[in-house]
Amino acid sequence: MINKTKKEKLDRIYEKGINPYPNKFDIDSYSAVIKEKFKNLENGEHTKEKVSIAGRIMQNRIMGKAAFMHLLDTEGRIQLYFRQDDIGKEEYKKIKLFDIGDIIGVKGTAFKTKTGEVTIHVDSFEILTKSLAQLPEKWHGLKDQEIRYRKRYIDLISNPEVFELFKKRTDFVRNIRKFMEKKKFIEVETPVLEAVPGGADARPFITHHNTLDIDFYLRISLELHLKRLIVGGYERVFEIGKVFRNEGISTQHLQEFTLLEFYYAYIDYNELMDFTQELIQTVTKETFGTLKIKYQDKVIDFEGEWPRIDYTEIIKKKTGIDLNKEYTKEKLINAIKEKKLRVDIDENFGRGRIIDQLYKQYVRPDLFQPCFLINHPIDISPLAKKHKDNPKITQRFHLLVAGAEIVNAFSELNDPIDQRERFEEQMKLREAGDEEAQMIDEDFIEALEIGMPPTSGFGMGIDRFFSILTNQESVRDVVFFPMMKPESEDKTNN
Repeated sequence: MINKTKKEKLDRIYEKGINPYPNKFDIDSYSAVIKEKFKNLENGEHTKEKVSIAGRIMQNRIMGKAAFMHLLDTEGRIQLYFRQDDIGKEEYKKIKLFDIGDIIGVKGTAFKTKTGEVTIHVDSFEILTKSLAQLPEKWHGLKDQEIRYRKRYIDLISNPEVFELFKKRTDFVRNIRKFMEKKKFIEVETPVLEAVPGGADARPFITHHNTLDIDFYLRISLELHLKRLIVGGYERVFEIGKVFRNEGISTQHLQEFTLLEFYYAYIDYNELMDFTQELIQTVTKETFGTLKIKYQDKVIDFEGEWPRIDYTEIIKKKTGIDLNKEYTKEKLINAIKEKKLRVDIDENFGRGRIIDQLYKQYVRPDLFQPCFLINHPIDISPLAKKHKDNPKITQRFHLLVAGAEIVNAFSELNDPIDQRERFEEQMKLREAGDEEAQMIDEDFIEALEIGMPPTSGFGMGIDRFFSILTNQESVRDVVFFPMMKPESEDKTNN
C-alpha cells in the first residue's frame, strides 16, 4: 500500500525535474569489498580513491548540515556520510526527500570514522528507486513467520542471516553439480508434464491441456524418463529439478520441491552407497567447511563410515514383528493389534503401506546419525531389483539423517516382465483405493524391453537436506516462496 508521506516526497522529486526511476547507475564496488579493502585505515584517516556503489537505505539520520545513512547492497551494509559544505546546499536539500527503503547510488571516497567504521564520504548521489510502501513496523529482524514466507522480499531486506542462508543454498547446489560433473555425469532435463506419473508413491497434481483436450500430471519424480536415457545409451545422467506431490504439509514436506536424481549404469546398490557417502561428505565439507553439523541441540557427525542397518531386522527389534513371518496383510494387521502398536491402518492399505507405517512410527525417528537402511521389502519397492539371496526383499537403501529420509536409492529393476507384474500389483492397490499406488507406464515397460543395463538410481530432496544442514525449523525456511493460501482466504477463515 502506498504511504502518503512517501508519495508526497515523490511528487516533490518530480517537481524538481528529477527522474526517481532512472534506467541505470554505474557501480564499481560493493560494501564488503570496500570494508575489506580499507579495514586497515587508521581511525579518522581518509583516502583519495573514488568508489561508486548502490543499494537500499536502511538507516537515515539527518543532523543539520551533516547526515549519516546505512546502505544495504548484495554484499551487506556500509555507512554513508553526507556534508552540506561538500555537496552544496541545494543538493543537500534533496537528501531530505529520501526515506528508509529508497534505493540510491553514491560516489565518494572511503575513510574510517573516529569510532573505527569504514564509511563512504559522499560527493555525489542519485535517487534510483523511490520506495512508496512502508516497511512493516519493527521491520528490523522481522520475526512474523507468515509475513516472512508470504513476502520473502521483506524478509530478505530485514534479516541478513536469511539473505546469507539462500546464498549458501546456491553454493550447496553448485557444489553438487561440481561433484557430479567431476564424476563424468551429464546433466539433463526431462518433462514436467506427464501422461502417466511414476517413479514414486505419491498423489499427483492434475492439469489440463486445452488443445489436446486431455489431462496431464505434474511429475512426482524424475525417475522413469531418466531411466529411458540410460536405455538410450547414456551411462551417467542427473537432473536437479522441481517435482510436485499433492500431499500433506509438514516441517519436512513440500508440495513443490527440488529433487536431485541420478542414474549410474553398471553399479549395484552397494557401490552406490559408497558413492553416496562420498557425495554427501564432499558437498557438505565444501559448503560448510566441516563434517560436524549442529542440528537442534545435537551434532550430526558425517565423518567416517556410516552403518548399514537391515530393514527387516530393525523392524523386528523395534516392534517385535518379524516381516518374514507375517506374510499376508491380514496376519500383519493381527500381529500389530496383538502387540498393541500405535499404527493408523486404512482398510485400503496394502501390506507394503502398513509396513511403511510401522517404519515411520517406530524406526525412522530414532535414526539420528547418518546411516543406510537397507534391503526393503518388495511390497514397498515396486521399482527396485530383488535381492539375489531373498526374493522377498530388494536391493534398496535409504540414507537417514536426524530422523529424516534424505536419500532413496536402489539397484534398478530392469527385467520388463517383473516390472509389469509389479505395476499390475500396484494398479490393484490403486483400484482398491490407494491413491498413491503407481500406474502402469506402458512406454517405460517398452523401453525396458529394448534393454536397460544394470543400473543404480538415487533421489535426494535438496530442500529437506539443506534445512537440516542449516538447522532450520522447517523446510519452508529454505525455499524462497513456499506455497501459501491466498491472503483473502486466510482472512475469511479467520
